[in-house]
Amino acid sequence: MEITLEEIYRQIEKAKDGKQGAFKFLLDYYWNEVYGFQLKRVRNEYEAEDIAIETFAKAFDKIETFDEGYNFSTWLITISKNIQIDQTRKKNASIYTNTTDTSNEQIQKIVDHSPTPEDKLIREQNLAELLQYIKQLKPHYQDVINLRYFQEMSYNEISERLEEPLNNVKVRLLRARKLLAEIITQKR
Repeated sequence: MEITLEEIYRQIEKAKDGKQGAFKFLLDYYWNEVYGFQLKRVRNEYEAEDIAIETFAKAFDKIETFDEGYNFSTWLITISKNIQIDQTRKKNASIYTNTTDTSNEQIQKIVDHSPTPEDKLIREQNLAELLQYIKQLKPHYQDVINLRYFQEMSYNEISERLEEPLNNVKVRLLRARKLLAEIITQKR
């Protein structure tokens, strides 16, 4: 099924209204483009993934500022490029700081009222089998899955534990659930 430009803008509007499914749609649709862009720039899989996660976190936090007169992918790539430039400057200056301005954080609430299909699948799986699937994820994805589903921590608690901005945690968990669902689907 081909996704039309109208559908993309419809999902952006839903995301502006805080709809969780719209955020998931946008993350799924644009992930490879943003990640691939960064992979070419930084030539490091983990760094590219971290920048992509931060890109979506920042974009979702500021989604209400997106102007429909522009292309959404261009907006995301610009955010991604700016994050990567900032990180490079900070590395070169040997200054370690968060790339997110946490003192002025106005974090948009990404509503998570109902369990997603991934949540249901996680609850229904045989625990031993599920743990084998989780072990196939990268360690930082394993961590957020463990904290959220096995230790039953809230997004805020995970954010504090990992010392990561809340939106980064939300996007990382969204990505981890997607990857886990893909692994489970492939094995069935």
